Amino acid sequence: MSKPIIPTRIIPGGAQLPDRLPEPGELPPWWETPAPPLQPPPLPAPAPTPEPEPRPLQVYVTVQTEPYYEEPEPTRWQRLWAGLHRIGRPWQICGALLLAVLPVPGTGFSAATTWAYAVGQARDEWGAAHGYVLALLPLVWVIARTARHGGTLLRVWGITVALAGLLGALDPFDIVTILTGVHR
Repeated sequence: MSKPIIPTRIIPGGAQLPDRLPEPGELPPWWETPAPPLQPPPLPAPAPTPEPEPRPLQVYVTVQTEPYYEEPEPTRWQRLWAGLHRIGRPWQICGALLLAVLPVPGTGFSAATTWAYAVGQARDEWGAAHGYVLALLPLVWVIARTARHGGTLLRVWGITVALAGLLGALDPFDIVTILTGVHR
């Protein structure tokens, strides 16, 4: 078995063999000296920017000649009136109340009493929790719609009917049940 030959230096073909080994840091004679790196051409100097012409500075001052007073706190009635206007206009509220208590043709009962009766029956048949859920879900939904999009006659009518349904689900004995746990 022979050892493989590992060249320690490569001499190009046709070059004369050197008389001695190159010293450390010395380039071998068969190497060509590297060309100096190319330098980019110098950039032209930027043109000087002209100085802007000085202009007069104008300052405007506004002086308030009358004293500043904070708005007084609104009264209870002003807050109530503003809250009613957020729900709807007065004619919408009156119209919705009237439509909620007027009898539906053919039944003889109003929409509010029909919904209150339905919620009361659900409470009696399925329990108080189901009655409250059935009464509160439409009420919360219509209040959220009214708060987001403003009051219309239909939305205010929905609030009125849903409130009547909540009254149909209420029972004063629920307070006793909540406080003591006693059921009828």
